Amino acid sequence: MTAEAEVLGELRRLRARLPQLTGALAASADGLVLAHDTVDGEAESVAALTAAALGVGQRLTDSTGQGRFRELLVRGESGYVATYAAGGSAVLTLLAEPRINVGRLHLEARRSSARIGELVDGALERREPNRLGQLPPPYPGRPPLPGKPPPAAGPPVREVRRPGSP
Repeated sequence: MTAEAEVLGELRRLRARLPQLTGALAASADGLVLAHDTVDGEAESVAALTAAALGVGQRLTDSTGQGRFRELLVRGESGYVATYAAGGSAVLTLLAEPRINVGRLHLEARRSSARIGELVDGALERREPNRLGQLPPPYPGRPPLPGKPPPAAGPPVREVRRPGSP
């Protein structure tokens, strides 16, 4: 099973545990949808806006000395948008009805974001192909995990010289 399928399964389990969720998506930190359980057509725009909010959230936590970004909760007239860091390269964004228990939302979302982070970071370490068969770049936008060497980009390239060449 691919990491994308496992992430989608986690999103569906999360929505089953929290029936007041109206949408859930996992995206890369730069706004690309990894998996979603939302209304069609909404995922790409929400992922892009999440990336923008993530950038602001990261700058805000850095500039105020609060450490690395962990989560963001926005309350609107019609409900909540909650974004959680998911490992080193992904985020979990949830849309919820206004009647949701926010404490329960945080509890369940933190568990799911940790699981999604493990799945996505693990896939990046293995350089698992995505649904288009493309390999992700090794460790996009982040250093290798402590104690783990970066994955090899491929077999070593050997220089081949023709006889008589310098």
